[in-house]
Amino acid sequence: MYVFGITGGVGAGKSTVLKLITENFNAEVIQADEVGRILMEPGQAGYKKIVEVFGDSVLTEDNTEMPPINREKLASIVFSNNNKRIVLNGIIHPLVKKFITEEIGRIRCEEQRDFVFVEAALLIEDHYDIICDELWYIYADETTRRKRLMESRGYSDEKIQGIFKSQLTEAEFREHCSRVIDNSGSESNTLKQLKEIVAEYGEF
Repeated sequence: MYVFGITGGVGAGKSTVLKLITENFNAEVIQADEVGRILMEPGQAGYKKIVEVFGDSVLTEDNTEMPPINREKLASIVFSNNNKRIVLNGIIHPLVKKFITEEIGRIRCEEQRDFVFVEAALLIEDHYDIICDELWYIYADETTRRKRLMESRGYSDEKIQGIFKSQLTEAEFREHCSRVIDNSGSESNTLKQLKEIVAEYGEF
C-alpha cells in the first residue's frame, strides 16, 4: 500500500482531485480539515485542550453538560491575534497528524486498499513527508484559481490576494513535492494525469 500526500493553494481544485481519486482508484482519502473538526467535537482531545486554553467563552450557549465549540467565535479570536492562532495550531495540528498516522496504520493492517491519499493545506509545513511515500502538488494557474474562488465562494479580489499571500508560493510547492498535477483544465485531463502516475505503481 502506498501513501500519497495531496496539497496545493486555495482554488487549485483539491476537492475535485480527491473526488476523481475516490471514484477511480481503490483508495482511502483522509482530509486533515475533517479530522480537525472531529477532534474539536465535545469529549475529543482537541476539544478539551482548546477549552482549557481559551476558556468557556469559545463554547456555544446551551445547557448541555459539554457544549460544542462555537467555531465562528474561536475563528474571530485567533484570526485577530496571531499569537493565539499559533497556539490553536499548536494544539490541533499535532493531534491531527497523530490521528492520521494511526488511521494509516489501521488501513494498512486491513489490507483492503491499494492507496491512501492524505489531503492537508499544511502538508509541507507540518512535515507529512515523514508518513507519506510522495507529496503531490495540485496546481492551477492563478487566473483559474481566482475565477473559481469568486464563483464558488464569492470571495473578493482583496480577500483572495490576502489568502494567496498567506500560503506557500508555487516555487515552494514544487520544491517539496515529487509530482505536479495540472488541474487548470478539464476533469478528464486531470484524471488522465492521475492514471498515468498511478500506473507507475503497478496494475490495480
